[in-house]
Amino acid sequence: MTKPLVVVESPTKVKTIKKYLGQDYNVAATVGHIKDLPNKEMGIDIENGFKPQYKNIPGKQKVIKALKQAAGDAADIYLAPDPDREGEAIAWHASEVLKKKSRKFYRVLFHELTKDAIHKAMTSPQSLDRPKYEAQQARRILDRLVGYHISPLLWRKVKGGLSAGRVQSVAVRIICERERAIQAFEPQEYWSITAHLEGESPPPFIAKLSKKDDTKIDISNKKSADSILAQLEGEKFVVKKISEKTIRKNPQPPFTTSKLQQDAIRKLRFSAKKTMLIAQQLYEGIELGPGEPVGLITYMRTDSTRIAGEAAEEALTVIREKFGNEYALDKPRYFKNRKKVQDAHEAIRPTVLRNTPDEMASYLSKDQLALYRLIWQRFVASQMKQALINQVSVTIKAGPYTFNASGSTVKFHGFMALYKSVADEKAEKDQNKKPILPILAEEMFLTLLKLAPKQHFTQPPPRFSEASLVKELEENGIGRPSTYASILSTIRIKEYANLQNRYFRPTELGFIVNDLLVENFPDIVDVEFTARMEENLDRVESSEVESAKILSQFYGSFKEDLETASKDMLSVKGVGLPTGLNCPDCGNPLHIKVGKNGHFLACSGYPDCNYSRDYIRDERGNVQPVESNIEEVVDKVCDKCGSPMVVKRGRYGEFLACSAYPDCKNTQSLNSNGANQKIGIKCPQQNCDGEIVERHSKRGKLFYGCSQFPKCEFATWDKPINRKCPQCDAPILLEKTTKKEGTFLTCLSTECDYKELL
Repeated sequence: MTKPLVVVESPTKVKTIKKYLGQDYNVAATVGHIKDLPNKEMGIDIENGFKPQYKNIPGKQKVIKALKQAAGDAADIYLAPDPDREGEAIAWHASEVLKKKSRKFYRVLFHELTKDAIHKAMTSPQSLDRPKYEAQQARRILDRLVGYHISPLLWRKVKGGLSAGRVQSVAVRIICERERAIQAFEPQEYWSITAHLEGESPPPFIAKLSKKDDTKIDISNKKSADSILAQLEGEKFVVKKISEKTIRKNPQPPFTTSKLQQDAIRKLRFSAKKTMLIAQQLYEGIELGPGEPVGLITYMRTDSTRIAGEAAEEALTVIREKFGNEYALDKPRYFKNRKKVQDAHEAIRPTVLRNTPDEMASYLSKDQLALYRLIWQRFVASQMKQALINQVSVTIKAGPYTFNASGSTVKFHGFMALYKSVADEKAEKDQNKKPILPILAEEMFLTLLKLAPKQHFTQPPPRFSEASLVKELEENGIGRPSTYASILSTIRIKEYANLQNRYFRPTELGFIVNDLLVENFPDIVDVEFTARMEENLDRVESSEVESAKILSQFYGSFKEDLETASKDMLSVKGVGLPTGLNCPDCGNPLHIKVGKNGHFLACSGYPDCNYSRDYIRDERGNVQPVESNIEEVVDKVCDKCGSPMVVKRGRYGEFLACSAYPDCKNTQSLNSNGANQKIGIKCPQQNCDGEIVERHSKRGKLFYGCSQFPKCEFATWDKPINRKCPQCDAPILLEKTTKKEGTFLTCLSTECDYKELL
């Protein structure tokens, strides 16, 4: 009889698990999902309780055949895809494909790919978790109902190729509303007055004006500032109160998925998607020697801060050895989850703490090491003693006015000797900018060196970075940890928003689609409604409610909105969006329309009036026609002919072009420094030391090429992914998207048939 089969979803895991299970088991991979809803039809029987009609995914015939061959006549099948909802769905579909009379199926959960964890899971298998599977299925059905119905509507009313994801559309709305808040912002003037003072001993220091007659003071203009300066003239500055206290600062919990993404974005400049790809590699196994793959971190999709007791104890041992007893707690520190979370997994932590980043350095790529170091340090720091910060606050009187000075020093670094949060780093940087306070005493008279008034203006709310958008989604209960990376990626792929200087700015297309959805599908893009839907999916998983009931409640109101929108949604292809502007040729209203070459201004009197123009939006978001082709010259020369480069506008937005056109037709993508945007991946061509950069074709279409062009001619339309092919070890994978198969990864080598659905 065939040996028992262990089924995982990733080919990379196969080698790691085989190492620990030895010759007693066969191990095979599904390479992601093997069943899904059909591509060319909705595949949901709405009238029959929203029953899904799953089909084998096209292109997975070889995988399914290999699974059946590996199973042979085995009596026992152990289903071990990732321990989350998606993994549960893969396990159920694998069991359906491999179903056989008298065959038994067991569900095993590998929270970390280490010898002990794998053997423990294999000796205590579970049953397939139907509620978890139904929660995943309900999410898939919801997303299909929204996407299958709204996306074609956008194709008819706006342009082909658009999508309206259930969670993605809410994220776009958040970005658009922040941009409009920035456009509507009215800066308010205010002033500050700083006193440069000196005590009886150096160094000089500064104090800021805060009160008059013990009431907080607001200085709104220069006249008020000058009046205060006049009143302070001749006043004596005297120290009235010195307060000293020690602040105890606790470390943060180990990483959850969203917190890992946020810190990796801020500290390492990784995208959320890149962070998850690298974390997956660390979880699935790194070769520490010939045939010795080891999973270095626990499962990386989690919103829990729970940690295993033995891992905490191991951390205390490592702390005592590396930092000394004074840094180690007497007993482990545990963290409570602040919100209701899926607590199936621990927080993200190293599987073996003695695998320090320095010891792993020779086995890891630069990016893998950076992320592993971040995870290792955060977890170990969570078990270290508090940091002690000495704070000194000085109150200084000058007539009726009160000035304040402050300073802080670290009395005991505690956990901060190993890990500082982004907030800690900023506070430390701000403190280092301040002059050190001298030795002062109450009732000491100070020497005024100068008074420095300064004009300020209030600032608009900041745009969202990837990190702050992930935080916003998490705090509002939108999506789940495993979905954030794909949400942020899809927003950019669909060109609803761009990342400029690492901050999201909605495109004109993003505004158009968002406004249409807000008007016609208010529930779909409502933050609270979407958060409640996430809670309902959690209730399905915990068996509190049937998925059919949740789907029925959703579809009732959605169907009404859909029927109304089909008739009443404004067509941007036809009528266009009103702008409040009138045509300079005939006086009819100007509307924004979308055509095959993008959006433009057109006269509503067409075809009697043919007036049309490109347009831009000013800082207030108002539409301004572009009446001429004035080109902005930038501080960059053409790398082919040496002529100045200019900014031009095309179908895909702004780009750099050579001013010597048509003699020189060189173009480049435009970012903050006017250069081709690097994506952090080395060129895969042999003996090439170039990097892959984003470029644009003559028609403005994005592609990826080597920075050493024309010396190296590597180029691809598909987005490179910094992962080796698990089948042939090609240096990178490519991300493709087709209407038939959706988004998937494929090998760079045309001779390799590796494919991984996303």
